[in-house]
Amino acid sequence: MDDELIQDLISDLPQSIIESILIRLPIQDAVRTSVLSSKWRYKWAAVTHLVFDHKCVAVSNDRSVVQHSLVKFITRALFLHQGPIHKFQLSTNYLQCSPDIDQWLLFLSRTDIKELVLELGDGEWFRVPSCLFNCKKLTHLELFRCELDPPPSFKGFLCLRSLNLHQVLVAPEAIESLISSCPLLESLLLSYFDSLALTICAPNLKYLCLEGEFTDICLKNTPLLVAISVAMYMTEDVAEHFEQSSSCNFIKFLGGVPHLEKLVGHIYFTKYLSIGDYPGRFPIAYSHLRVIELYQVSFEDMNEILVVLRLILNSPNLKELQISGSPNTLPAIGAPDLDFWEKECPSDCTLKRLKDVKMTDMSGVPHEMEFIKFLLANSPVLKSMTISPCVVMDGKVNMLIGLLRFRRASPQAEILFIQD
Repeated sequence: MDDELIQDLISDLPQSIIESILIRLPIQDAVRTSVLSSKWRYKWAAVTHLVFDHKCVAVSNDRSVVQHSLVKFITRALFLHQGPIHKFQLSTNYLQCSPDIDQWLLFLSRTDIKELVLELGDGEWFRVPSCLFNCKKLTHLELFRCELDPPPSFKGFLCLRSLNLHQVLVAPEAIESLISSCPLLESLLLSYFDSLALTICAPNLKYLCLEGEFTDICLKNTPLLVAISVAMYMTEDVAEHFEQSSSCNFIKFLGGVPHLEKLVGHIYFTKYLSIGDYPGRFPIAYSHLRVIELYQVSFEDMNEILVVLRLILNSPNLKELQISGSPNTLPAIGAPDLDFWEKECPSDCTLKRLKDVKMTDMSGVPHEMEFIKFLLANSPVLKSMTISPCVVMDGKVNMLIGLLRFRRASPQAEILFIQD
């Protein structure tokens, strides 16, 4: 009797609460609730979030068996579904080019789908059918290893706020057109693109993550950006293209992002920003920039050092700074131009809010040491500076002695020297 009462209490919960419970279950478990009672037979069929992967079906060493079972399970789930579908996610290595996916997407394009994720793993690229571009209510689109070719009649996803493309084959002009035709776009992630020259025009964009071989990047109309993360891979062709450029990459990329709060630059990003003829006058101050992370900075390249200094000196509210040295940095053969620091750093410079500094993969070359000296001398509220020398570095003791001799503007500043 008690069990029946408990069952009735659960069954009589409002549909919104039941759906909230079912959404949190793996889809195969949500379907299994149909055996609880006649009341529960089709409650799972009204859930608005459908997430499918290979765990939906029984494990088998026969790939074709898993594929057949998965297609059957998903097709039946969509056939029995009642009401709107707000999210559809398919993550599997078994259905790369299954024609059934086209049919599922055609079905979803008629349901006002809002979130769509296709993660189809290794193998052949899946060619996205044209019906995808009829999903006018999409707010989030995430594609892995797909081939994307918007039809000429496509006018954009007018409701899209988040676009993630991983290893997607798409023409450069098509990706630029896709981005610019999503007026509400706030988050953009592009990863594993090859030899792509990209101009981004997205007036509402706030979060940008780029990873791949980019021959050029221009942020043309992105005034609301608050967070940027970039990793650039360099081939000989891309490097040659960089060296031939005369336009200032720093201005093209960071000249129009006044609201930036966090900047993360991975491999070759600082090198990319250093290329081109700098106009001499800095266009904006990064008053909102709190966190800067730059990896594999070459302290033997004066132009890269200038990039780091420009960012720091024009970020009056900077709180956290993380810099890693380049693994290819070698001791200078000739005497370094240490007068550079007096020329480029104003005597009245103060990093008023900088509290935490991390320097990793340091090799102890003169300009690295001068940079650390500059930070310590001009950061009155600095609390912690963590320095990790690179593994193969000689002279770590001399480096540590040099660090301890540097003047500190902050009486609370603590230097942590970490050796692996």
